[in-house]
Amino acid sequence: RLLPSLAGLAAPGQTFFPMQDETIHYGGQPVAVVVADTIERADHAATLVRIEYESTPATTLLDQARDRAYVPERIFGGLLPGRSSRGDVAKALAEAEVRVDATYRFAPNHHNPIEPSASTAIWDDVDRLTIYDSTQGPNSVQLTVGELLGLPPISIRVVSHAVGGSFGSKAMVWHHPTLAALAARHVGRPVRLVLTREQMFTSCGHREEQEQRVTIGAGADGRITALRHHKISLTSPFDDWAEPSLQSAAVAYLNPNYEGIYHLVRGNTITPTFMRAPGEASGMFALECAMDELAERVGIDPLELRMRNYSDTDPEIGKPWSSSGLRECFQRAAELFGWHDRDPRPRREGQWLIGTGLASALYPVTQPVNPQRAKARIYNDGTAVVEAGVSEFGTGVFTAMTQVAADALGLPVERVRFVGGSSDLPNITAAVGSAGTSAVGSAVHVTACELRDQLIRRAVGDDHSPLHGADPARVEVRDGKMVLSDRPDVGETYSDLLHRTMTPDVEVLGTWNPPPQDAGYGIHTFGAQMAEVAVDADLGVVRVRRMVGVFAPGRVLNRKLAHSQLMGGMLWGLGQALLEATRMDPRLGRWANASLADYLVPVNADAPDVVVDTVEMRDDVVNPIGIKGVGEIGVVGAAAAIANAVHHATGRRSYELPITLEKLL
Repeated sequence: RLLPSLAGLAAPGQTFFPMQDETIHYGGQPVAVVVADTIERADHAATLVRIEYESTPATTLLDQARDRAYVPERIFGGLLPGRSSRGDVAKALAEAEVRVDATYRFAPNHHNPIEPSASTAIWDDVDRLTIYDSTQGPNSVQLTVGELLGLPPISIRVVSHAVGGSFGSKAMVWHHPTLAALAARHVGRPVRLVLTREQMFTSCGHREEQEQRVTIGAGADGRITALRHHKISLTSPFDDWAEPSLQSAAVAYLNPNYEGIYHLVRGNTITPTFMRAPGEASGMFALECAMDELAERVGIDPLELRMRNYSDTDPEIGKPWSSSGLRECFQRAAELFGWHDRDPRPRREGQWLIGTGLASALYPVTQPVNPQRAKARIYNDGTAVVEAGVSEFGTGVFTAMTQVAADALGLPVERVRFVGGSSDLPNITAAVGSAGTSAVGSAVHVTACELRDQLIRRAVGDDHSPLHGADPARVEVRDGKMVLSDRPDVGETYSDLLHRTMTPDVEVLGTWNPPPQDAGYGIHTFGAQMAEVAVDADLGVVRVRRMVGVFAPGRVLNRKLAHSQLMGGMLWGLGQALLEATRMDPRLGRWANASLADYLVPVNADAPDVVVDTVEMRDDVVNPIGIKGVGEIGVVGAAAAIANAVHHATGRRSYELPITLEKLL
């Protein structure tokens, strides 16, 4: 039988919910839920389910319905327009002294975190639900499941302390948390629903099959005069989804004439979703490969071409960048890589053809639209606890937030504890778009500063305090002791103040209100990528020998954590360039390689020598702690640098990802 009718709608951008009718829209769509008291019984019971289907023709490949493409009004869950332009592109291209016109194709990709998605639903009463979920945003799951089931947020608690990888697959709220809740309510017992590896290919979105055409017009000196960037991709029957591949490419370089248009084709697929560096990973690949071709046409070094087209302002809005650092990143990357000392001619070592390549990296700084909150409490023993509803999914956010709180409170980090992972804690937006650390970090910073300032005000207003009557602005905190900034021998500890006033603890709930989206600045993170590859002249095998990535993410909270994320992104880019592709079998409308045995990802043996560095650029616009995030920028430009190096080594330019050996033979 069909599921009970839902009270509300699924989240924007993923508006379909299965088992509400008898139509099967895509391969892998859930059609039944089997519940048993052991996994073995559930597996066996699932094999006994018999379903009769009536087949109809399916559209599962872009080329099957290219003639039915349309331009959507908005994409990406309604966040971005389907087209944008400035200047007169047609006229500028017609007048350009040099033109590059290239089309790039991208295979679909899947996230493949080691931990599959999983939800455990427990009903404490008819209207009290607890969900233990693998998610990037506990509050998002709380609100979405509440909407679907018609429950207020107060009736739902979502717990997600540690998540075993995501890369975007656990950013949206998919079907399984609600299905688990419905099943648990039906059987009157807790239900745990864990997706299989194959179901991870059909239940959590993917990076869509897409094609991009880039046309660049330039002067004989390589200065860009026009850029036309069109994209066509496969979306679901329900949503106008396209990853925003054109947005950062549109502002990467000084360019007075621009046109960007998304074209969509409806197919029999689940709605695609965020995948690490959603849009920028593919859009900057197309642009940066075309830029390399332009450098070759005009006869200048690829690095020099990018510097000639560098812009101090956001070309889209004509306003200065809040901070850039692109020049500094390329300068440092060239130094670490030895770019200027290398022989610009390709060389050969026995059977191996050796080449080098580079690319720019850009990623937009995403600001949350709603207030971000945190709670901070200090005890009379001088220890503190800070809380916010953010999950830890391998980025080290709990460690970084402990540092942020300790810095604001003036306490040693060992005297501060950070707690997260539950929707019961103060609201924090889902950790997506490299915005997680900036959102929770800003909330933690504002809250901890408010708590510190409150205690300072108590001290200067206390007749028995050594700080009595002092100007609060002249008081600072060092190692838990409030002291006069010009007389550090005068002061007292938090513990002294609280014990004397018989106060066991002091607590503050703080709020950070993000700046408006139109704050008068262009806001992006910048970086530079370089790579050296070796290509077997007979077999076409590509080995990446070394990679260098330098990035300007504003302030770096924790160098080890930041560099680890950036290195992970660069290796993800290696996978995008050479290995990762999900293949569709159009006869069955199903993915043909839905397993980690058949979907290739980089392993340790594929990893080259990777050098990561950061250039810290002060940025007082983005948030109170001046950070931009590093979760996505590491992957942007990595594939393009590798592809450009392959061309340098072989003389063959790659217009399709991944670059497999048969394409080079």
